[in-house]
Amino acid sequence: MPKASRAGHPTYWTEFGRGRRAALGLHCSLSHSGSWSGIMRGLGGVLHLTAPDLPGHGQSAPWDGAQEIQALSTAIAAEFLTGPTDIIGHSFGATVALRLAVEHPGLVRSLILYEPVFFAVALADHPQMRARHALEMSGYDKGIAAGDMAAAAQAFLRVWGDGRAWDDLPGAVRAGLAAQMPLIEAAGPALYEDAGGMLASGALARVAAPVLLLEGSASPAIITAINEGLAARLPQAGRAVIAGAGHMGPMTHPRQTGAEVLRFLGET
Repeated sequence: MPKASRAGHPTYWTEFGRGRRAALGLHCSLSHSGSWSGIMRGLGGVLHLTAPDLPGHGQSAPWDGAQEIQALSTAIAAEFLTGPTDIIGHSFGATVALRLAVEHPGLVRSLILYEPVFFAVALADHPQMRARHALEMSGYDKGIAAGDMAAAAQAFLRVWGDGRAWDDLPGAVRAGLAAQMPLIEAAGPALYEDAGGMLASGALARVAAPVLLLEGSASPAIITAINEGLAARLPQAGRAVIAGAGHMGPMTHPRQTGAEVLRFLGET
């Protein structure tokens, strides 16, 4: 697929499906646009999905650190919106989708968010969760502090991966994941400190689009708290749980995830 400048950033994208509804897919951190291939096998007759590789991912250019990464990702994604669009986001990509709905409400027909990692929501509503979450992320934090990106990546995937053991991944994959750890750090201000101002400003209450909040039944507890908090703030939000799935549900459970998306689209 093409590679062209979007928001001044060389961006690659992939297209899926031949449906009549325009859709935009925003992948999770450490992934790429191809991650939507599984779910789109069940949605290709309904959606025409355009999925960019976010900065530093897939075949898009590296993030240069000049602009806050969620803001840059949002600006890139906005350039793919030519009319009312269904936006599907996963993890970090789901927070970008949410920011699109805040900043470009007229171009967002609906939002489908699988486990948006907007930790600031859960920690604002349940400050007692901070200690447990810090414990979950302690291995990652120790790796970052020591400059050991491989250790950080291994610990990060233990919480947010697809269940595969680190040692079972090919060496080139492990090296690539370790090299992307600065992208995880770069997202921290948006995810933990609300750098985009979505929470502090009350902007979520003004999102008029219908929203589906998805999560896996085997995901970290903080995800449920995030989705509960978002459902309380978004005027038209519904929720669904994918049985047996974890954080990587769109890839590990594409049929079940796609079925929930299809049901939601049929109602919007």
